Amino acid sequence: MKISDIPFVTTDWSAVPVEHHAGDSGEATWRVQYFGPEDNRIRVRMVEYSPGYVADHWCSKGHIILCLEGEMETTLADGRVLPLRAGMSYQVADNAEAHRSATKTGAKLFIVD
Repeated sequence: MKISDIPFVTTDWSAVPVEHHAGDSGEATWRVQYFGPEDNRIRVRMVEYSPGYVADHWCSKGHIILCLEGEMETTLADGRVLPLRAGMSYQVADNAEAHRSATKTGAKLFIVD
């Protein structure tokens, strides 16, 4: 990711429209903003997973994820299961390791990809 051509801007996340994404169980709600030029678009999201959420797909997109509240587990394609609790982050490159998230209790995340 190369951060370029983005003026200083603040985001009031409570004013960003909510998108609903069903999981295999539970739901993810996203508030999404895009920054930068078309050929280097950066997506920034505030995401909330409901209790019992399980992603409906394996993801190969790179992310930087900071867990703000709650906790979740990310399962990697090789079978490893990694916890993410409030105050923890993870970083993964595009196409580096397929991953899938789930939470028993719910989680609130800040994601840049």
